[in-house]
Amino acid sequence: MPAPAHPSPAPADLLPHHDGSPLHVSDGAPALGERVRVRLRVPEGFGPLEAVMVRSNPDREPTWDEAEPLGAAGGWQWWEAEVTVHNPRHGYRWLLRGAGRVHWLNQSGLHPGEVRDADDFVLLATPAAPAWLAESVMYQIFPDRFARSAEAADRETPEWAIPAAWEDPVDPVMPCRSQQLYGGDLDGIVEKLDHLAELGVDLIYLTPIFPAASNHRYDAASFERVDPLLGGDEAYVRLVRAAHARGMRVIGDLTSNHSGDRHEWFQAALADPGAPERQYYYFAEDGSYESWLGTPSLPKFDWSSEQLRERFIQGADSVVARWLLPPFEADGWRIDVANMTGRLRDVDLNAEVRQILRRTMERVSPDTVLLAESTNDATEDLQGDAWHGAMTYPAFTRPLWSWLSDPTGEPWTTAEGSQCTEPWFFGLPLGGIPKITAAEFAQAVTRFSAGIPWRIRLGNMQPLNTHDTARFSTHAAQGAMPLALGLAMTLPGVPVLFAGDEFGLTGADGELSRTPMPWGTESQPEVAEQLRLCRELVGLRRGHEVLARGGMRWVHADDDAVVFLRESAQESLLVLATMAEREMELPVVAVPGLAASCGQRDEPAISRLTGESVCDLSGETMRISALGPSFTVWRLPGVPAPAAR
Repeated sequence: MPAPAHPSPAPADLLPHHDGSPLHVSDGAPALGERVRVRLRVPEGFGPLEAVMVRSNPDREPTWDEAEPLGAAGGWQWWEAEVTVHNPRHGYRWLLRGAGRVHWLNQSGLHPGEVRDADDFVLLATPAAPAWLAESVMYQIFPDRFARSAEAADRETPEWAIPAAWEDPVDPVMPCRSQQLYGGDLDGIVEKLDHLAELGVDLIYLTPIFPAASNHRYDAASFERVDPLLGGDEAYVRLVRAAHARGMRVIGDLTSNHSGDRHEWFQAALADPGAPERQYYYFAEDGSYESWLGTPSLPKFDWSSEQLRERFIQGADSVVARWLLPPFEADGWRIDVANMTGRLRDVDLNAEVRQILRRTMERVSPDTVLLAESTNDATEDLQGDAWHGAMTYPAFTRPLWSWLSDPTGEPWTTAEGSQCTEPWFFGLPLGGIPKITAAEFAQAVTRFSAGIPWRIRLGNMQPLNTHDTARFSTHAAQGAMPLALGLAMTLPGVPVLFAGDEFGLTGADGELSRTPMPWGTESQPEVAEQLRLCRELVGLRRGHEVLARGGMRWVHADDDAVVFLRESAQESLLVLATMAEREMELPVVAVPGLAASCGQRDEPAISRLTGESVCDLSGETMRISALGPSFTVWRLPGVPAPAAR
């Protein structure tokens, strides 16, 4: 029998709701000075309201716009106000007053007292990301480990490399950690595009492809050409064209914080202290220089250099522009170490650099995307002035691990060659993977998303793991994988598969996760099941537009389960993820479309990936029963709303 029901909200406990989706905002990309209609919905059981107002903060001085009631629909009262967009980043929040109570509603939730400006809802009067970004499912490829074409065997191994056969295990100890070379190339990727098409992914993110002295290529020796080991410029053109022919897009990886010490610019600076390239880096009088985290092979750029800006990110012939234009025509950039770019002690040029970079892209190829790597709290930089989104871990990946992992503590080898039994957790000295509940997972997602404008949140990458992390599957609790992949595909943001996730690959840290792809194992039962799971979930994501742009609202969370809605006027999806047997009762009014359209019936699941779960609707109650672990999605009617005045 299912476990006893956990407490669920009664109708009176349902909370007012607003988010940045089209249900609640008339224009998600307004112009300065434009009037935008914003809507709030309040459950009828919340209590009578005497006044509802929108508090904006133009030029950091509050202004107020009164909301008018629109009427009721589906058990909710709707209010609407018009606000004028005064600043490129226009923050606003809701004030609800009634029955002697005052509440404030911002992106962090409903509060009885004043709240921070940083967590306000936001209207952005800046160019929006291309529409295709929010609709995409991303697939990350580490080129050396993905696939080898026949031509790879004819290429001479460079002096820095330690050659490895495709079947050899990854050696995580230096120098093999950075120099072990398997020989994957770009034509090898072309040959496997049918595999990606079958998965259903449509956005390929390649880690760096420039010549370097490492297998990861983050120490670029040039930004002007593709590494000959990967097939050179012509192979990159072939890859992008082949991907485009299949309806896929390709974005590259660029290091704006540093180059490699073999880079032609840095070599010119070393050879001649009077060379203009000397100003591209932070050199001291004694010839020493700043580098990324003290790594001498990664000298840090000094972005006060106007010539560096022109050559790298600003000019018509800049590095940023070159790879977006014919014949290459890449679809955007992911910027490595974006959070550190232009920042050094008392210097902070980060905003200038990212804004110039964005303007260049808008000028030369406006349908391209710009994503930042900012693996910790990225809120300060993700305010709509440049980045369309980010690879960031606190708002999804780390809390997901903490909820759904079951660490084994099996020994693994560090870069220094020592044995470690403490599970890797994003480099944080926490003694392993901290354990949290499902409710705490939901709280973390809300906490780290609250300061990010809705439009930017939709562009944030949501990986289970990346080339810089251990594989989630290494420590996933039994039955957790469908939940983890399902949440990546259904929560707001861009889902990301790191090559090998679909094979169930494991890896104890960021090097051991870079395992060569095990081609030829697709028919093995466990691999076949993982492939089926990935294909079904990618299909779910791409088959429902509400998962790309729809609103999002939590309706239940306890120690083991979360239930949330993705909502639009056309359809809603009810998502259940639970690690244990659960039986919960929710008011039908929690799902407005049901209250408006349902009498008594069972709502069939459109995706039941694991376990058994049933959603029964009877009268005013919605009853969900699940045998965990379970991940289930139900398709429901869209949210009814009164017409605008």
